[in-house]
Amino acid sequence: MGGQGSGGNVLAALASFFIPGLGQLLQGRLVMAIIHFCLAAVLWIILMGWIIHLWSIIDAARWTSNN
Repeated sequence: MGGQGSGGNVLAALASFFIPGLGQLLQGRLVMAIIHFCLAAVLWIILMGWIIHLWSIIDAARWTSNN
């Protein structure tokens, strides 16, 4: 995917809007995707998952590759 602000990051952010961690998975960041998904799942139990959900969206939108 491209850099920050690219269409790829917009798609990743939209994916993370629906499922936390999915955008990171689309960007090829498996470990971060697992972290976002698991933290959101655990925190939604106590109704605080929205924090991780927002973090996942912002992280996917702002990510830049170091290639």
